[in-house]
Amino acid sequence: MKIEKILVANRGEISLRILRTAREMGIQTLAVYSDADQDAHYVRFADEAVHIGPSNASQSYLHMEKILEVAKKFQANAIHPGYGFLSENPEFAKKTIEGGLIFIGPTPEAMAIMGNKLAAKKAVSDYGIRLVPGAQKPIQDLEDAKIIAEKIGYPILIKASAGGGGKGMRMVYHPSEIKEQLERAISEAQSSFGDPSVFIEKLILSPKHIEIQILADHHQNIVHLFERECSIQRRHQKVIEEAPSPFVNAALRAAMGKAAIQVAKACDYQGAGTVEFIVDKDSNFYFLEMNTRLQVEHPVTEMITGVDLVKEQIEIAEGNKLRFNQDDLKIHGHAMEVRVYAEDPQNNFLPSTGQLKTYITPKGPGIRVDDGYEEGMDIPVFYDPMIAKLIVHAENRSLAIEKMKRAIQEYKISGVETTLSFCDWVMHHKIFQSGQFTTHFIGDHFRPEMLQNQLSTEEMEIVALIGTLHLKNQNADPILQNDQKNKNQWKKNRI
Repeated sequence: MKIEKILVANRGEISLRILRTAREMGIQTLAVYSDADQDAHYVRFADEAVHIGPSNASQSYLHMEKILEVAKKFQANAIHPGYGFLSENPEFAKKTIEGGLIFIGPTPEAMAIMGNKLAAKKAVSDYGIRLVPGAQKPIQDLEDAKIIAEKIGYPILIKASAGGGGKGMRMVYHPSEIKEQLERAISEAQSSFGDPSVFIEKLILSPKHIEIQILADHHQNIVHLFERECSIQRRHQKVIEEAPSPFVNAALRAAMGKAAIQVAKACDYQGAGTVEFIVDKDSNFYFLEMNTRLQVEHPVTEMITGVDLVKEQIEIAEGNKLRFNQDDLKIHGHAMEVRVYAEDPQNNFLPSTGQLKTYITPKGPGIRVDDGYEEGMDIPVFYDPMIAKLIVHAENRSLAIEKMKRAIQEYKISGVETTLSFCDWVMHHKIFQSGQFTTHFIGDHFRPEMLQNQLSTEEMEIVALIGTLHLKNQNADPILQNDQKNKNQWKKNRI
């Protein structure tokens, strides 16, 4: 079925990212927004924009019925969920399809299987894919947990069955800790996911977190688009990603790519998805989970392959065959992404809300900024504090690091604290530069006081102000007037 109009059930930078590709494909677009996002860039960019509720996500971006009602009323025949919010909710996918609309993503069935870690493990086990040693069923009680832990040996990892993002996850190094950590994991799993189920697996020491991007159409064609290195994490949340991984050689890449395709077959997957693996120091890799959506870090894959993943998602949703096979895909250069959060890295990365007094993005060859904010906008307290994703592409990894250093220096933000100084610290660290880091890199090497020699917030604001004045002096008045006229024009089409 031909997609004629897409409702993007999301906000911010990912909404704008999807809208841009849809416009290039000649597809009409419909945005939805909450009170907090009424002046957002993506709202102005879309062909139409509809207010769907208060700032609280449960009353807007998570309100299934309201979103579906808007799609039908304004004659969208497809919905793209982006990532986060409803993107991995099988009930939303099912309701979209039952409503006669195209869901740009996998089937509800595949989403349900891969959305539960234990169900996912069971599905892939028949395909000979290596799993981390541990329980293949939920833990019943403390005694059950002790027996399993003794069998596989400490240290162990307690994980929420329906979890993600590090929630409901506890590391246990000694039997004396298991009772307290099990109770905490169960409590957090219940509060975060409404499901108290947890399971136990062996804790892999000195691990690497490597993921494989896949695309699968409705005609049994599946390809992988190589790996992404995602080991730089804070509290199990990725903060810096790159492609390809400096750790992965050609043989390991081929083996992991083949395994990822098998995982897709295990749940009859369709669309864009990511298979995540944990890799030990001896290059043994184990299936971790599958993300049934577009990933935050998808731009690094796009940069090294030249493939627009959103376009491919739309093409697949229309029922088209993949336009390329595995042999057509090649790695070109090296790409790196840092997530720019409104957080204070010198204060345990606490969120920093407020107004973007200055906001100037870096420019130049091989630099891409995926963002949803503009100067003068407020960072709301209701959503994830990510301001932007800064992506660079260069001929090799060393050049990509140097380009990222330069791009971070040119990124001028004032009014809120950001993680740019932390990202700059990572780029300069010898272990990161060597590529010999693990998921423990931040915990082992970073201390907030390491950033104290960098510019203070006040000094950064002065530098940013100078940059703003310089930029304004370079712009002629007619151009500025025309820009203001364009910013006001969107109101005429707004609903």
